[in-house]
Amino acid sequence: MTVQAAEDCPLVAMMRPRSGEAQWMVSEIYELRPWVPTTEYMDPYGNLCQRFTVPKGEMRIEVSMVMETEDVIAVEPSAGLVPVESLPSDVLIYLLQSRYCPSDKMEDKAREIAGDATPGYAQVEAVRAWIHDNLEYKYGVSDGSTDALDSLALGAGVCRDFAHIGCAICRALHIPARMVVGYLHELDPMDMHAWFEAFVGGRWYTFDATQSQPRGGRIVVGYGRDAADVAFLSNYGPLEMGEMKVEVSRLG
Repeated sequence: MTVQAAEDCPLVAMMRPRSGEAQWMVSEIYELRPWVPTTEYMDPYGNLCQRFTVPKGEMRIEVSMVMETEDVIAVEPSAGLVPVESLPSDVLIYLLQSRYCPSDKMEDKAREIAGDATPGYAQVEAVRAWIHDNLEYKYGVSDGSTDALDSLALGAGVCRDFAHIGCAICRALHIPARMVVGYLHELDPMDMHAWFEAFVGGRWYTFDATQSQPRGGRIVVGYGRDAADVAFLSNYGPLEMGEMKVEVSRLG
């Protein structure tokens, strides 16, 4: 991607996937042109964040990596609801309402959508299917201020909006849910992608309301409560986005 700064602009980028149980970093190239001093830190959600200042003028940021990742995602319809008192302490934050997921205002809607589904995985799958079947995937209807309630009223949105609704409804059902951003192999059109995960049966499971069936081939870049936690660029001054190109291909 290229960015253009009218003056020196402090920036935090989130563009480096981390290794974990479902993915492993094999190799990586991260280039800044022009080069500037850069530091990296881990945010409260475990994401790798790169901190630098974009100098006045144009900067090109290029990130490429080879990742080993799972071809399929785990699916477990029998995974049950974990009572709040039994949840791991680090999961509790994903029960709270957040900027784009006002779950405290969505309990009635959550009960309506989940219906008679068994508490746990089956409820989350009912939520994912409802979003997929009842909302239109459409560009231009949402913006940076659109939250889950707004998207429900609009009846349309993009992957970020679908993920916000999924997280908010799950939390209203007392199921921890977090937003995920990253890449999905063979996504059409190719771009950064967003989905959500829910904590049921003692672990996190992947749910993507933009897709009709579970799909693997995912590379996670960041986790958070909502889009405010997982922006791939957070600039603290005037900054214009120029060209951006995303490619994901399978090796071998």
